Amino acid sequence: MSERLDVWPALVHDDLAPMVDYVNRVVQVAGKYTLDAPFEAGWGNIVLEVTPRGLSTPTFRQRGTAFRVHYRLLDGDVVIETDSETRTLPLTGQSVASFFSAFCAAVSDLGIRRPRTSLICEIPGAPATFEDDRAVRTWDAPAARLMWEAMSRAADGLEAWQAPFLGHRPRVGVMWGGFDLSATRHRALHTAPPPHGPPFMQNAQLNAYVSVGFSFDNTKMNNAPVPPIGMYAYIWPQPEGLEGRSYGVEGADWYPQAGLMLLPWDSLRRLPDPRQAIVKFGDAVYQAAVETAGWPADVFVPRADGWYVSRTPASALEQQEA
Repeated sequence: MSERLDVWPALVHDDLAPMVDYVNRVVQVAGKYTLDAPFEAGWGNIVLEVTPRGLSTPTFRQRGTAFRVHYRLLDGDVVIETDSETRTLPLTGQSVASFFSAFCAAVSDLGIRRPRTSLICEIPGAPATFEDDRAVRTWDAPAARLMWEAMSRAADGLEAWQAPFLGHRPRVGVMWGGFDLSATRHRALHTAPPPHGPPFMQNAQLNAYVSVGFSFDNTKMNNAPVPPIGMYAYIWPQPEGLEGRSYGVEGADWYPQAGLMLLPWDSLRRLPDPRQAIVKFGDAVYQAAVETAGWPADVFVPRADGWYVSRTPASALEQQEA
């Protein structure tokens, strides 16, 4: 069934940018705990889940304590939840530095070690550390709701796209450094990262992958003049032959100056079924990887909901798709 246009809100980059910048910084505080988790290909271990009210870390286990941190964008606060008690911290009317100080005090009170680093990552022009970021921020509740709604809608489409893939695919979630929502498919093919990049980038590019996602600022990836808000995709390593192809839906195109396939948000929200459009966009990008970079075409289960599969043998579904 097609979604109504008004379900997918209009997003204006300049209106959202201050809140995106602030949230990007504060989610890195608890995001640092994901670096203690075992490394997954392409940093799949670090993603934050898009929840019904915001963004959440995975569940961590430390010193006998299980805990998670929930950035509740719709409530303007952060809940630190353990197996024994919780703490709630406001996100309103304070600086990144004051939030970090309050966060460290709260986790210490709960018996949790503070994050092992306070460096701010992947934000051009940001202070070096959380302690240095003393500008007092204004919390914009309507902008926070728009941010959550965009990420939730995009995550719905990306999860549907990702479901049938049989290879390694970390869960769909927000990469807290670049603050993009990512769905990545990996291939066991060793690649050579650029030698002069930072270690975290080199470790992200150890193997081939296809990434499809959503960003509030696609211009950050390669400082290219492209539509800022919307779906993005790229193939690593980048193959030849990506120009002149169809990328599944109206409005999607290859932007060589950025090295990205993009589906701008304004184009996406005007399509009859934006969720399905995300699936078609991702499928077209993967097909480009098959045809230009030799990716396997037979690594999928049938695409259907679980109730249907529970009543129908997979072999019958495959025959229907054929």
